[in-house]
Amino acid sequence: MRTFAEIYEIASARKGGDAALESLLEPASSAAQLATIPNDRWLAKMAQCIFNAGFNWKVVEAKWPGFEEAFDGFDPGCVAMYHDDDFARLVSDERIVRHGGKIRSVHENAIFVCDVAREAGSFGQFVSQWPSEDFIGLLDVLKKRGSRLGGNTGTYFLRFMGVDSFILSADVTARLVAENVIDKPATSKKAMNQVQDAFNTWRDESGRGLKEISRVLAMSVG
Repeated sequence: MRTFAEIYEIASARKGGDAALESLLEPASSAAQLATIPNDRWLAKMAQCIFNAGFNWKVVEAKWPGFEEAFDGFDPGCVAMYHDDDFARLVSDERIVRHGGKIRSVHENAIFVCDVAREAGSFGQFVSQWPSEDFIGLLDVLKKRGSRLGGNTGTYFLRFMGVDSFILSADVTARLVAENVIDKPATSKKAMNQVQDAFNTWRDESGRGLKEISRVLAMSVG
């Protein structure tokens, strides 16, 4: 496995130098910033990522003001109390994408957000306190306790919320394979542990966060 400095040099050469590469990097939000994000914004982004999955993102984005209205501003306490009449209303609401399973997931994730908020003070505080060296553990929480938040959906949700994270895109995966971290896309627990260990090594070496490392890896390929 190459050092991060060696991979950085490859990415820098591809992007036209260190200054050009650095201009494409952006650090994740701080723990303090994450902790201040209201619970309704966490639920809203969960819902948006779930509706985006397997669908045209631009359609969901264009309809998003209607989603906010239809789901009562994604107030977790309110959405967690939805009953059959609310689901019947939503599946016929033309302001949103009318996918029954995904609509149900918003209700289920509202309960998840409320439960975590009771445990940790707020969903933002819970996420802000999670150690980045166990990012895959946070993904596991989303998969097990949330609804439809496994795989790339959970990963993109955390990235969009500003959490220090890596995304196993095709390019990142290609670099990990080239470095003999994994031999194919990481789907097993063992492979994910190997990925986390590699990122932790590069983080300790470089002092950079998972997000920046992930971006450098992606830009080192091609």
